[in-house]
Amino acid sequence: MNARLQNAQPEAYVQRTDAPVENPSTDTLIDHILERYHAVHREQLPELIRMARRVEAVHRDHPLVPSGLAALLEEAEQDLLSHMMKEENILFPLLKAGGNPFVSQPIAVMRSEHIQHGVMLEQLMQLCNNASPPQGACNTWRALYAGIAQLHDDLINHIHLENNILFSHFEATAPAAVKSACCGSCG
Repeated sequence: MNARLQNAQPEAYVQRTDAPVENPSTDTLIDHILERYHAVHREQLPELIRMARRVEAVHRDHPLVPSGLAALLEEAEQDLLSHMMKEENILFPLLKAGGNPFVSQPIAVMRSEHIQHGVMLEQLMQLCNNASPPQGACNTWRALYAGIAQLHDDLINHIHLENNILFSHFEATAPAAVKSACCGSCG
C-alpha cells in the first residue's frame, strides 16, 4: 500500500487541493459533474462488479484473490446511486436556481456522504492491494484493478469538484443570504 493511503484518514480523500481551480459558472460545473462523473460512475460500477465476481469465482483458491470485492463494489454502487440521485433531483436544481438561505443543510449531508465514500475508497484499495494485481494475473484481474484505479481517481476528483469548488461558493454566501432573509427581528 502506498504511503498516502496508509497514512490518510478517510477525510483526506475529500480534501484534495492539488487540482487546478477554475471559476466556471454553477451550471457549467454541474453539467460537467453530471456528464464526466455521474454518467461514468453509472457505467464503471456494473462492469467492475461483473469482473470482480468473475475474478473471485475463477481464482477463489489464489491466496491474493480479493474476496468480498464484488460485495464491496455492489454496496458502493448502491451508495453512489442514492447519493447521485439526491444531487440530481434536489441539490443540483437548487444550486442552478441560485441556492437559498438553507442550502448549507443539503450540502452538509452530501459532504458527510463524501466522507463515507472516502472510507469506502480506503477499504477498496486495501482489499485490492492498491489496485496492484498479483504477478501472473489474468487479463480480467488486471482490467478489474485498472478499472478500480480509475474509479478511485474519478471519485476523488468528483468529490473535490463538489466539496472544494461547487459547494464552497454556496456555503460562503449562505450566511449573508440567511441574514438578508431575516424579517428584521433576528438581531
